[in-house]
Formats: sequence, C-alpha cells, structure tokens
Amino acid sequence: MSLQLVIVGRPNVGKSTLFNRLAGRKLAIVHDQPGVTRDRREGHGRFGNLDLSLVDTAGFETAKMGIEADMRDQTLEAVKKADVCLFIIDARAGLTPLDETFASLLRRAGRPVVIAANKAEGVADWPGVAEGYALGFGEPVAISAEHNQGMSELFDALMEAAGPEHIERDEIEESSEPPLRIAVVGRPNAGKSTLINALVGEARLITGPEAGVTRDSISVDWMWDGRKVRLADTAGMRKKAKVQNGVEKLSVNDSLHAIRFAEVVVVVVDAQIAFDKQDLQIADLAEREGRAVVVVVTKWDLIKDKQAKLAALKNSLMYALPQMRGIPLVALSSTSGKGLELLMPAILTVHKDWNALVKTRDLNDWLHHRVDRHPPPAVNGRRIKPRYLTQTKTRPPTFVMICSRAKHLPESYRRFLINGLREDFDLKATPIRLVVKQGKNPYMDGSRGGQEKS
Repeated sequence: MSLQLVIVGRPNVGKSTLFNRLAGRKLAIVHDQPGVTRDRREGHGRFGNLDLSLVDTAGFETAKMGIEADMRDQTLEAVKKADVCLFIIDARAGLTPLDETFASLLRRAGRPVVIAANKAEGVADWPGVAEGYALGFGEPVAISAEHNQGMSELFDALMEAAGPEHIERDEIEESSEPPLRIAVVGRPNAGKSTLINALVGEARLITGPEAGVTRDSISVDWMWDGRKVRLADTAGMRKKAKVQNGVEKLSVNDSLHAIRFAEVVVVVVDAQIAFDKQDLQIADLAEREGRAVVVVVTKWDLIKDKQAKLAALKNSLMYALPQMRGIPLVALSSTSGKGLELLMPAILTVHKDWNALVKTRDLNDWLHHRVDRHPPPAVNGRRIKPRYLTQTKTRPPTFVMICSRAKHLPESYRRFLINGLREDFDLKATPIRLVVKQGKNPYMDGSRGGQEKS
C-alpha cells in the first residue's frame, strides 16, 4: 500500500518545493512570500520503490483565531492520518521557538517523524542541521529540495520509518475507473470552498468571510453514489487589471490549469451580485476551453423572491451567453444544504452530453432536411451547398461539414446549424464545435478530364 507522507513545518521552509520534487511535477504554488499554502494539498509520487500519497500542509502557526488557526487545524488533521510525518526545518536559520512548539505537538500525535533540514545546498554544516538533533526525532537529513540534493539520504530515512508494508512494491495500483474531474471556479468570495465542504460533508477546505482565502487549486477526492469524483477548488478570479501581486498571478494561472484539465466546470456566482461582467467572462472562458459547464448560484437562502430572481437569472444567462443556451443553472445554499441534491445530477447530465456521439447517417439525414428547408444564403449570386456532415470527436462534440465555397459560409448560418444540432439531438448542455471544410473538386487536378491547375 502507498505511504501516506505528510510534509509539515513552519511557514517558508520549503514544504511546497519538496512536495513538487517528490510528486515529480509542479502541483503546489511556490513563492518567497510566507504562508502561500493554506489548504492541505494532496498528490501522488514515486520515490525509489516507495509509492507515496503526498500531503502538503500550511505553515504551522500558533494563532488562536482567524485563517492561521484554520490552517493549523488543517495541518493537525493531516498529521492524524499520516503514516510518516516529514518535518521540515530551515537549515540556514536554525531552530526557532515555532519549530520547538510544533515538535512537541508531533510527539503527542505519536506518528513516525523524519526530520529534514532544507535549504542546505552546498554544505552540510548549516546551523539547523546540528540543532535539529535537539528536537528528539533522530538524525536530521540535510537536503535542498530546490537543487535536488540529499534525496538519497532522505529516501533511506523514509525507508527506515515506513515499515515493511510500504517497501518493495512491484506495481502501483491503478484505479480501473478514472475519477470525474470537476473544477469549481468563480470570483473571490463567491462560496466555492464552502460548496465543496458541503458536498464532501466535512470542513476539508478553509473558508472565511474575506475574499482570497484560497490561493491555489486544491483537489479533493470524493465518492458520490458509488462514483469517484475529484473536485478542484480554485482561487477566485478577478479582472486581469486588478491582479497585481505575484502570488495572485500564480493563483489565477493555477485556476486556469484546473479548468483546462477538468471535464466539468462549475461556475459559482453569488446570488446577490450574480452575472456581473467577470462571472460571464469566467463562464465564457470555460466554454471556449471546451468544458461542460454548470452554473451554481450560491447564498440562495438570502434571496426573498426566489421564483422571480431565478427567472431573471435564467434570462440574463440566455441573453449574455447565447452560445451556452441550455446549460443547467442550480440555485442552492451551501450552509443550509437546500438545493445541494440538485447539483450532481446536473453535472452528470452535462457530462453525458459532453461525451455524446451521433451516428453519421442520422447527421446527414438531419443536414439534408435542414438545408432543404433553410438553404444557406447565396453569396455573389452563387449558392453554397452543404454536402456531408460527420462527428469527428467528443468531449466536446465536434462536427466537420463538407460544403462548396466553405470560406463564404456566413457565420450566422453556422450558428443556425449549431443551434439545430443542439436542439434536435438534445445536446443542450455542452459546447458544440462545427468545422466547415471545402470539398475537393475532382476536376481541378485533371484526373477526370479537367485541366490540371498549375
């Protein structure tokens, strides 16, 4: 079985850098600013013959209230589930009172601990390496996560702490069914983290009344009705002109990455200020990336005239984003749970449409009927003749139409065909791509008696 390795320590000692190193790719945001990581992030890695389930945690703080207290609670919750805790200290700065306070908590937790003195590139006699003995966790391992130094010594220490059940596994177990990947996106303070906590039934993510609590994309694995689901909580996305500091730019890039790798994007909007320009731009971005989209209106318990408000929201969505006409809109309250049961069925509906495959025969019967009733407008007195339609891929459904004078087909007629596909084949909840290509003229190359084109 995989080794549950929880990386812990005070802020800015390089936990996320080491997490990325062990995971083999850049999953966590890394920045010189302390306290960038807030929620615990999970990932998988392979270290020699150790199969790792990695957990990156927030820097340990002693605050009793506020976000720092929530960060500490998240870290301690991760420690309870650890097979081994990898305690990171700063080799250059040496031990601090915060290190000693956290070390006492780890001793009380009773989990195996490996201590690593990070930022020890070049030499092994930095102050923190020798001082680490005082914490009582054995010999500190001098490493540099950024420069990949000391990894073999760290591996030996982890092997010793792991126990035989985690060592010398020949294969990594792979799930037969990949999880349904869902990215939860929206403006800051729209209620994304609260929504995920309500779905999974625990305070898995830090929430608060202030905007910008979530900074990087956090994946949460969940089971719904026997199906594996991976929820990605993302940082709030503001207008580009308002994104100034480096951490927020990294957060937005992480959110964009989550959208690109999701199957379904849940766009969360605040019921009280729903569908301002930024909400619509986020939804449009998800559609342009070809993701299936569900719109969730949160804080619905604060709305008095719910029926009138819901009708107004549906009209706003239809007119502001006509290319997304038909996508589900779910109104709910994450705090009370009312309406929450409607979300997953809506997600599965759009996911089914996103994977839909239509037979070529049905498509061409439909195309000929459509064109006979509403032919394309003539351009410069010459007709445009659609000849053939086929679906080339799913996720999202993508169709290729062969027609004469393809480059002259008006965009309005292309939209007419897309709307027809959406309505007649019940693909209302997914983006649709229609590629128009010029048919080959068999007489242009001289193979059928025509004059070869020079």
